Amino acid sequence: MTEATAATASCRRELDIEIPAEEVTKASDKIVRDITKVARVPGFRPGKAPATLIRRRFADDIRSELLQQLLPERIEAAMTKEKLVPVTQPQVDKVDYVEGSPLKFRASFEVLPEFELAPYKDVEVEIEAPEVSDEDVEKTLTEMRERAATYVPVEDRAVKDGDYAQLKLVGIPAGGGEPLQAENVMCHIGAEETLETFNENLRGAKTGEQRKFDIEYKADYGDPNLAGKTYSYIADVTAIKEKKLPELNDDFAKDVSDSTALADLRTKIKEQLIAGREHKINDMTRDKILAYLVAKNEFPVPEALVEHQMDARLERAVRSLAQQGVDPRAVNVDWVAMRARQKDRAVEDVKAELILDRISTAEKIEADETDVDKEIGHLAEHGGESATVVRARLTKDGVLDRMKSKLRSEKTLEWLRQNARIQVSSKSEGTK
Repeated sequence: MTEATAATASCRRELDIEIPAEEVTKASDKIVRDITKVARVPGFRPGKAPATLIRRRFADDIRSELLQQLLPERIEAAMTKEKLVPVTQPQVDKVDYVEGSPLKFRASFEVLPEFELAPYKDVEVEIEAPEVSDEDVEKTLTEMRERAATYVPVEDRAVKDGDYAQLKLVGIPAGGGEPLQAENVMCHIGAEETLETFNENLRGAKTGEQRKFDIEYKADYGDPNLAGKTYSYIADVTAIKEKKLPELNDDFAKDVSDSTALADLRTKIKEQLIAGREHKINDMTRDKILAYLVAKNEFPVPEALVEHQMDARLERAVRSLAQQGVDPRAVNVDWVAMRARQKDRAVEDVKAELILDRISTAEKIEADETDVDKEIGHLAEHGGESATVVRARLTKDGVLDRMKSKLRSEKTLEWLRQNARIQVSSKSEGTK
């Protein structure tokens, strides 16, 4: 007997399953016979100990083996009967097992949501085409200056918000244990990503000064080595640094490009922005179509998929720091808060993928080997490797299926763009 229960606004399902006593007894008897053949029981030759003694002596082993044998296949059969597609491994509880009686238990898991797909053909979207203005050129120049920024030591004043405090840091765990030690930590004072305790205790410190403070990390802190623990920190301020942007002049243009002067660099930037305008229009169109479909399709999403997407977003942030030459372990970032801020976007990402998957199936859109070969070729060209090497690495890492799924979603999104009704206007037209 199987009974499924769930909240209407949740993807969590619970199956109350009962296995008949006859089936349980049959499986139990076989396990007892198998154990009897190999068990060494004092006073009995191998295979000769009575079943009643074996059942009593190996009760826990028999129960464990019985559950391992019967539960998975019964759960799978129950999910098939209820037409449920799980996205998490079932968690078993409320196990009721008495010898000679039916075996009862509950299996809990999350499933893909069932929803009626809203109309998705001929979606009408309005796009305000990005015009390339002088402001866009200046914004690009600012980004280039940020990338070329240097950190200049500050003398004769205390740390203030916006500064970078260079620290020699020692953290001693409460109750003893291996201390944390770092010789050269850069702490961005007052920044959103910096733990507030560091901001509060380092603000106003001068070079050569030592500050002592405690931090009680939350139980769900991103670093499991710190989660739920209290550390006493000794922070020696070895330097105070200020971020300095290079001057915007001809020398800067020569340093960051093959331009001979700043005016020449501005011209080239504008040409590049204009060339990328069509690509931006396509990206904006796809984003608007996705946002429209997410808003039109109301359904719950599996929490496990949302958590996975939040982890993926956090991982991208960590990778971005590493690519900038920053050791993520050496920055005082509140990873828990940063991860929590990804929740709403993660829910939208999961909804979008589920919608695209349904449309792909409905329109029979697939990514074939030609698509995969083309993507591998792009990766090989970008990484300076051969396509054979890239494919071998992806195969070894087991990511080819994920790549194919991603390509399928991209093809579906492009199909939606081509089948949408798009109205493009310029900013000047939109403000009339």
